[in-house]
Amino acid sequence: MTDRRHDRRTLLGAVGAGLAFTMLGGCGASPGAGGGKLRSSYSKGGYELILRTAGLKPKDFGVDYSLFQSGHLVIEALNGGSLDFGTMSEIPPVFAAASSIQSFRQVATIVGDVNNQVILVPRHSRIRDLADLKGRRIAYVRATTSQYFLIRMLQSVGLGWQDIHPVAMSPTDGMAAFSNGAIDAWAIYGFQIQRAVATQGAHVLKTALGFLSGNYIASAHVDALADPVKAAQVGAYLQLLKQGFAWKAKNEERFAQALAKEIEVPLSYVLDQLRSASQPTDLLPVTKEAVASQQAVADTFHDAGFLPQKIKVGSLWDDRYNALLG
Repeated sequence: MTDRRHDRRTLLGAVGAGLAFTMLGGCGASPGAGGGKLRSSYSKGGYELILRTAGLKPKDFGVDYSLFQSGHLVIEALNGGSLDFGTMSEIPPVFAAASSIQSFRQVATIVGDVNNQVILVPRHSRIRDLADLKGRRIAYVRATTSQYFLIRMLQSVGLGWQDIHPVAMSPTDGMAAFSNGAIDAWAIYGFQIQRAVATQGAHVLKTALGFLSGNYIASAHVDALADPVKAAQVGAYLQLLKQGFAWKAKNEERFAQALAKEIEVPLSYVLDQLRSASQPTDLLPVTKEAVASQQAVADTFHDAGFLPQKIKVGSLWDDRYNALLG
């Protein structure tokens, strides 16, 4: 159904001492040593796969992974106390900041690709530029980067949310709608792009380069940060991720093969996305620029009518790990 109104209630509800590490073969500690396992989120084909393919794992503790399909669900799990650590885009924490519960702090920035987030149009579409989106049915994923870059793209040509027929859909439903012609354009991310281009002749109207910062967020539960052992585990895991990202940059084809198998996507799709990336993945300390970038996201959603009041994101950040990651 077309989402013509700003459903704030639905949108807000959707988001309601570093330890050493070593290569997999050299680990001598038993799982759970050093204060129990770190409870972490992961997504299929995501950062956990990088560590696994590289043969990296913490030396002094185990990691208990839970699969999540979206960042706002990670935030919900952090707020509910079922995670110690999780990653997401800049967007879900913004909506959490507008609610009454924020049981997490953002402890590092992960920079990554934005060319894997695009506006797709069908093979024979008459849409040639962003201005042609006016009056069109456009699918997006609510409270994610796809909604954010769609808002910004519309603004760049003098259009607003009220000038299109926005349709909130999951990526799976969006693919079905795109395939059967039920939508005119699709704001989407990931390997759905290569699949639609290869199998349906879809065209990329615009990538999110220049509209997204490329910043993603590593967050930890406040109780984990207050516990010296858990806090050290978080720091060690952050260092491990940084090492894993460096490994990926030097072993792109090996990682691509593992990723293609993991998510059951042809290797050519994976290689195409990796080779067209806007920047390599890296993990960075908390900076004023990262805070300002997320504040701009919050301001954009507020100005577009999706947040009931202006919020300040500065209190969500914790820079205690900067010395480990600098």
